[in-house]
Amino acid sequence: MSTLGIVMLVHTAFRRAEQVARHWANAGCPVVIHVDKAVPSAAYDHFAGKLADLPGVTLGPRYRCEWGTWGIVAASQAASQLLLDQHPEVRHVYLTSGSCLPLRPVGELIEYLNARPDTDFIESATTADVPWTVGGLEAERFTLHFPFSWRKRRALFDNFVALQRRLRVRRKIPEGLVPHMGSQWWCLTRDTLSAILNDPKRSQYDTYFRRVWIPDESYFQTMARVHAKKVESRSLTLSKFDIQGKPHVFYDDHLQLLRRSDCFVARKIWPKADGLYRAFLTDPDRALKRTEPNPGKIDRIFTRAVDRRTRGRPGLYMASRYPNHGWEHGITAWPYSVFQGFDDLFENFGGWLNRTAGARVHGHLFARDRVHFAGDADTFNGAMTDNAKLRDANPKAFLTNVIWNTRGERQCILFSPRDRQAVLHDMVRDPNAQISVISGAWAVPLFKSNANFGDIRKRAALLQKIENEALQLLQAHHVQARVRIWSLAEFIEAPLEPLQAIIEEIAHLPDNRLREAPHMTDLAGFGPFLQRLKNEGMHPYLMGDFPAEARTASAGDRPRKPYLVKKS
Repeated sequence: MSTLGIVMLVHTAFRRAEQVARHWANAGCPVVIHVDKAVPSAAYDHFAGKLADLPGVTLGPRYRCEWGTWGIVAASQAASQLLLDQHPEVRHVYLTSGSCLPLRPVGELIEYLNARPDTDFIESATTADVPWTVGGLEAERFTLHFPFSWRKRRALFDNFVALQRRLRVRRKIPEGLVPHMGSQWWCLTRDTLSAILNDPKRSQYDTYFRRVWIPDESYFQTMARVHAKKVESRSLTLSKFDIQGKPHVFYDDHLQLLRRSDCFVARKIWPKADGLYRAFLTDPDRALKRTEPNPGKIDRIFTRAVDRRTRGRPGLYMASRYPNHGWEHGITAWPYSVFQGFDDLFENFGGWLNRTAGARVHGHLFARDRVHFAGDADTFNGAMTDNAKLRDANPKAFLTNVIWNTRGERQCILFSPRDRQAVLHDMVRDPNAQISVISGAWAVPLFKSNANFGDIRKRAALLQKIENEALQLLQAHHVQARVRIWSLAEFIEAPLEPLQAIIEEIAHLPDNRLREAPHMTDLAGFGPFLQRLKNEGMHPYLMGDFPAEARTASAGDRPRKPYLVKKS
């Protein structure tokens, strides 16, 4: 008879549970199976009939096993006691579930445990030492009462926790116990398990743990620290959990991953993973090699999977993180540049930028009338259209799609206070964004227009208000974009310097010097125009200091710093 006994907790997938139970039994291991009391009698009777030909398999007393409640511990206690009573030859008891799958020959597991007769394999750590508790309850799970089901009566659960916090309820932990937590899938020695089940204070401990949250992850983990001679704080069962605390399910395409783990047992296996069951419930020659269990070998794969699920790739969104603000792993996928005010000050600025930097230069992608793609196209990469309503339904997604569909190529975007401003909140948080602003440049088209001055005044006041709010956003402490801001007066004093700095970031010039400068619009009379706005009660303060006299505002008379272009 085998020195290893198996306790199986089963509540579903009975065909697979029967298959695995036969595997254990055929290797000589006595098996005690607990079937959840919630399972209908007909299903239970059919399952019991399937196992009737196996003398080493016993069905134990049934308990209702609801997640996070005492029933799972009670079922484990009863099945373990039955196994110890009926099989005195058993030296180790291995707790498994119906969805667990042995990965290595059973004989190899028995040899491994026989070589460690006094070692208990159970993950066991204090709440202060583990980072993986999910649900916001760490030490409190041991000091509050939890009479309500977290899954079925969530409102009562949450409200009762809140009430206990307000009343400063604190349960007394039984003397001599230091609460520990860990995986519920353990392998304990006969001596340790018998000591736990026959502890003189067991009734006191059981009463306490009945009101602990998720006691199956803390009862045996705590009691083993009291009675074990030697604890190895690890499970021989490979079980991985996602960011929500839910177990990863293994499918057929995880075959090689499971082989690399070197673990004895894995959970949780998809019931229809025929390939996994064929591969592992087979002869020893096809099972895993003899080596020390080392799930850490594949931990990095799961870590990358969690990172990909929660953060994704830069600029690529998926359902697992889309609803969560700030979960972006980079808002966009590639660097891009945003220019505000430049096309107001320079004639054909987009054409010059395209020739100089070799970048794709769009018009105002967020204009109110339509999306102005490069070349005035009505569609763009990725079947994006110029429909403004579609864009405005989700401006952030529109921006990320533009950059994702052209990653590897620098995109330049013209922007203005005349455009839709919502996307700016995302741009300022984007490290890929290079935002250059000439504040007050929006007044130049108004100056050039021949509209009624009363209408110009109202329009100027609105645009200045919009740009002022945008500048406050661009200068906030949380900004991650590369932002440069000049007033209009400051910029036209020495335009070459900022243009040179901007282009150097976008294009790699061979001699680090601009060969062509954009043509600046004629600003003769702009100073008096601003003064007239002041006289009409609208104070244009974002442009900087422009003299009111027409003579000094003239492009020909106004002294400036040199505006040099190196000839080829």
